[in-house]
Parts: sequence; structure tokens; C-alpha cells
Amino acid sequence: MKSVILGLGLAVSTAFAAQADTWSIAVTDVEGMERLQLEWGPFKDTLEAATGETFEFYAVNSRTAAAEALRGETVDFVVSGPAEYVVINKLTEATPLIGLGRPDYHCAIITRADSGINTIADLEGKTVAFGDIGSTSNMLCPMQILADHGLDPINDIEKIHTSRNIAHESLKNGEVDAIGSNAGSWLNVRNDETDLPYGFFKMIGRSGDLPNDMIMVGAHVPAEAAARVQTAILENKDSVIAGITAHEENDKYVGMDLVAIDDSAYDYVRSMYSNAGYPQFDNFIGE
Repeated sequence: MKSVILGLGLAVSTAFAAQADTWSIAVTDVEGMERLQLEWGPFKDTLEAATGETFEFYAVNSRTAAAEALRGETVDFVVSGPAEYVVINKLTEATPLIGLGRPDYHCAIITRADSGINTIADLEGKTVAFGDIGSTSNMLCPMQILADHGLDPINDIEKIHTSRNIAHESLKNGEVDAIGSNAGSWLNVRNDETDLPYGFFKMIGRSGDLPNDMIMVGAHVPAEAAARVQTAILENKDSVIAGITAHEENDKYVGMDLVAIDDSAYDYVRSMYSNAGYPQFDNFIGE
């Protein structure tokens, strides 16, 4: 929902570019205005200081709502993850503007060391627990690891979806044969297991670093305005990063970098969708 003063007639687009100094911004995984202001308020402040423009929060309660807001031109910029972006891009033609380069952002397949499972191929016919349906690092990426090693993640395993902690407990108790998880997040859980020997679990497969989370820009935003915001963010990245990581809910971004990115960086995520059985990537899995 832009607060913009537009010129008339043939001068509309030029006036928009010159005068559009208030933009709306949403964050796909934060529901409610109160949480948005608490967790991302410092980011908004530093974003405004960096760009010299005004940003207003636009709260969304789902990924679909974010896509609809972009398509309806009621939101201009959206902070989102790779899996969400692929669908939003298909639905709205929004494009990535700034990559939020998360450190150690990759996934892994984990088993118990005493399971007799030593390779991905050994998981054929076994039960594998994944995280939230549609999650980049807790579902799509682990399924891609299986596919990269010749295992069909749809037909060659028994798969279940549950929370990370429940999956971990299920693996520990031998109720599942393996879990697919964000590697860093799982290690945080594992490191709390002080009563288990260090070698109780093992990773039998891991991905490369995943494509970045990002700030995407709506297709309706003039290119010169988007470029202006992108340049300002990159020139003031230290302060913007400090704003993003100011709240503990954003600790996953500690140690991050901000980089320029383009759509081709997300082709690997499109491959993940295809291997997970969603080759059209035109709707949000599990929503």
C-alpha cells in the first residue's frame, strides 16, 4: 500500500519514480503487526536511514496472502525464503533484490550411528522424517539430497512430516530410520544432548549451501526505484544487518552478508520442488 503522489497523463511513470518515497514491506514468516514491529522494527529503522525513504509494515498471515498483496500492488517489498520465492515469482513475477546470505545454510540427512545405514541408498524402504511441509531446508532440500543420490523421495522411502524436535526424539528412540533437517538447527538440538556420546548420530549426506533468503520486489515497482533501494542497502549493509539481527528471533541471520542476487540463483530450488512431486511450483505446499 504505497503512499505516493502521482503526476497526471503521460508523466505518471516519471512522477512515480521521482516521488515514490513511501513503500510497504511484508515478512512472510511473521504473523501479526505486533510481532512484525517487535522483531523487524530495527530493520525498518535502519532501512529507512540507509535509503532516505519511508517503509510501512504490511502484515500477512500466510505466504498466499503475501503473493496476493504483491499481485494486488498493496505491498512493494517482501522478505521471504527460497521456497516461498519460487512460488511467489511464478504467481506475481516479483524478483529478488537483496540476498540475505545466511551462514552455514544447508541441510543434511542424519541417522543413528548404530543403524547400519551408511549411505543414502541404504534408506530405500526406510522411514525418513522431514520438517515442516514446504520448508526449504527441512523438507525440499533433504528430499533433493535423496534425489541427487539416486533415491526417489516420493516412492522409495516412507516419509513423515513433524517438528524438528519430535523428529530428533523419534530418531534417538529408533522410531524413524533417518531425519532430513536444516543442518545447523539440528546441530543446536544435538548439542543439547549432553547425556549421549558424541558419535551417537551421523550425517550420511548434506547439501551445498542453499540459495539465500531475500528481499524481493514487486513487478509493479519501477526498476529505477528498485535499483535505488538495492544500491542504498548494499552501501549501508553493516547497519542494515545490525537492524535485522537486533532481535533474537532473527538469530539465524547472525554472521550474515547482504548481496545482490538474481532469479537464476533459485533454479536449484525449482529442482527441489520437482523432485518432491510439485513440478509446477505454482502453489504453496501445505498451505
